[in-house]
Amino acid sequence: MPALLPNLSGPVKAARGALAMLTICAVTATGFQAHAQAPRIPTIRDAEIEQLLRDYTQPVLRAAGLAKQNISVTIINDRSFNAFVMDGRRIFVNAGTLMDSKTPNEVIGVLAHETGHIAGGHLSRLREQLAAAQTASIISMLLGIGAMVAGARAGADSGLGNAGMAAILAPQEAIRRSLLSYQRNQEEQADRAAVRFLTATGQSTKGLYDSFKRLSDQSLYSASRADPYQQSHPMPAERVAALQTLARASPTWSKTDSAELQLRHDLVRAKLYGFIDRRDSVARRYPFSDSSLPGRYARAIATYRHGDLRTAIAQIDALIQAMPRNAYFHELKGQALLEGGHPAEAIAPLRRAVQLAPTPALIQILLAQALIATQNKAHADEAASLLRVALNREPEVPEAYAQLAMALGRKGDLAHADLASAQAAFYRGDARTARQLATRAKSRLPVGSPAWVRADDLANIKPSPNEKPQ
Repeated sequence: MPALLPNLSGPVKAARGALAMLTICAVTATGFQAHAQAPRIPTIRDAEIEQLLRDYTQPVLRAAGLAKQNISVTIINDRSFNAFVMDGRRIFVNAGTLMDSKTPNEVIGVLAHETGHIAGGHLSRLREQLAAAQTASIISMLLGIGAMVAGARAGADSGLGNAGMAAILAPQEAIRRSLLSYQRNQEEQADRAAVRFLTATGQSTKGLYDSFKRLSDQSLYSASRADPYQQSHPMPAERVAALQTLARASPTWSKTDSAELQLRHDLVRAKLYGFIDRRDSVARRYPFSDSSLPGRYARAIATYRHGDLRTAIAQIDALIQAMPRNAYFHELKGQALLEGGHPAEAIAPLRRAVQLAPTPALIQILLAQALIATQNKAHADEAASLLRVALNREPEVPEAYAQLAMALGRKGDLAHADLASAQAAFYRGDARTARQLATRAKSRLPVGSPAWVRADDLANIKPSPNEKPQ
């Protein structure tokens, strides 16, 4: 499992165009059956990027009174500049938002805006509005049908039939515009909340403005031809003008990010470019004349990704020499060695990365993978222990369950290995395989034990609507 782990769990893409509240498919999965039915989104998992986003969001969440709500940030595998919320537990940020943002403050401003949606209860309120609109729509439809029936009885020349059709269509259009107006109002409220949170935490409001100004410039042409009353977000020029006035009034407008935070931000951007872009694109963005740590980081990643392991390890060693306590440089070395076919050599740098990282769960999974890949049965206990610790913090990583199944299988614990394999299949979205493996695990586990109960839950997952019959 690489440090930058594309967790491609389905074809759903994030909404494009503007920072958005996605309200169509709220992810509220609780338990196996709900999780199996939930929409799946292509995401990226990475210890370094997730730690940076945690550090960006925590001050804002505290200012919003949400610090104890366990709100997390999920990275969407999409190059467009966008962020949204789908429930009260997660903020979703496209990789493109991080890649395009030149300062930490720009991303923090985006996160503050999305926090404003959560703090304002906008999703639940919008659902109430949708429910009310649905009721109004049904009533208008019934009235319209009644008018059409009356028109049919009165005869074709009465005009009541056409009036009935109008009675159906006109109220529905009014309802639709009312909902869009309501959502535009929520966006404006989230902007104001973001400015409050940034000011309260002593962070600049300029990054928030800069992000929306960029979006305004990108959408200026299309927006000039749009009907402002048919948009779910305020029109770009109107929104940016209001936000500029609001943001500039904050006493923190002119504050800048610390040099340390800026470096971490630049390293994360370099990492994303190194992993996602082609090698020639990385070379153009970070030419050899760029001797900065981010430039060297991006080139080292691109070098190992394209098969030049010896050169890549030399480049990574130079990075480690420059910043010996950077956990993610050690992680990268371990990842490169593991993927290059040298799992035994990967163990030492990955151990060091686990020691240095503030939240090492994803790196622990990578270390366990290296231990298992050595084919040394003596490593099975350590690998299983690492994976169980990691899964306590990251319970939805399918590769961790797959690795745990391998470690348990080597120990001869076939019952728990089957259960781990079933969980891996489930979190990959393969409910059928999960049911089959869980059923086999049940037959080997003590009835009523915690493991048996988990296996029973998986064995009884109902087929999803899209699942093909055998």
